Amino acid sequence: MTNVWGVHNDTLTTELVDEGFVSIGWDELGDLREIGGTREEIKAVLSRTFPDRRPNAIAGWAGILIRFRDEMQPGDIVVAPYKPDSTISLGVVSGDYEFVPGAETHRNRRRVEWKRVGVSRTVFSQPALYELGAFLTVFGIRKHDDEFRAALSAAEGASVEDVTRTVEAVAEATAVDEVSDEPRASRIDRHTRDFVLETLHHRLSHREFEEFTADLLRALGYQARVTAYSQDGGVDVIAHRDLLGVEPPLIKVQCKHLTGTIGAPEVQQLIGTQGPGELSLFVTLGGYSKEALAIERQRSGLRLLTGEDVVGLVLQHYDALGAGWRARMPLTSVLAVDDAADT
Repeated sequence: MTNVWGVHNDTLTTELVDEGFVSIGWDELGDLREIGGTREEIKAVLSRTFPDRRPNAIAGWAGILIRFRDEMQPGDIVVAPYKPDSTISLGVVSGDYEFVPGAETHRNRRRVEWKRVGVSRTVFSQPALYELGAFLTVFGIRKHDDEFRAALSAAEGASVEDVTRTVEAVAEATAVDEVSDEPRASRIDRHTRDFVLETLHHRLSHREFEEFTADLLRALGYQARVTAYSQDGGVDVIAHRDLLGVEPPLIKVQCKHLTGTIGAPEVQQLIGTQGPGELSLFVTLGGYSKEALAIERQRSGLRLLTGEDVVGLVLQHYDALGAGWRARMPLTSVLAVDDAADT
């Protein structure tokens, strides 16, 4: 059976999908095929190149390089989380390791044929997401690989709901006992963000999401009210700064209680409601298409909030949210071991 690999890449963004590859750093090493074939040889080169790094960090890096250069094979499955919009892309490795000297950064690469792009994290079980949060750049997914295989094999064009049902069936059938890894800060942060996103998606109705959005805007210092249901013409919330709501600018907000991708037509619908001097805000739990994002770049007075943006605002302004919302997603502040500890 083919292997399933998780790959974290916080340096590059959409070019991974646009150009069809996965990559890692360590550009200072040059072509990884020229630094030795054994783990000890690679550790020796890493130690010379990064003399300030501790031995356990060098050993961990050597393992990552070996996995990416040698162990990953064409036909293997790649699972790549994308932080900006809380999505996961899945693809199949289509080429051997290659070094791309002309690339600006992340020159160590493998070609990938992306099969399913921008899948919401809410599709997968929390244990699977926890495994995906491994404190490594490249790592094998073994406990919950069936969930990612199921998502990859879902019919082309399947809805988020259909993919979710497929994955849930597999998750229930293959449930395993969890053995927690070290709860470093980044893993705790990701777990918290997934919890908030899951709560907003699965425990709120469409109308409640509109009411939540209005309350979130109030927590940010705006006055906000929800429009009459089913008679909003694409506008779900009206927000403004002044107490009476008579001074410009007026902000018209459209809410989509979805974790899929919002396209340009939906954004254009909101823009169509925008009067002189008014602003527009689109709020969703998923992400936006390239065409929708292009509209945002070209049009002043328009802002598109992704699910990750919404979660970030919840965490930043949690104490200012109403008690009812805080009761539905209870959070507490903690100090956690930093990711850089003992490396």
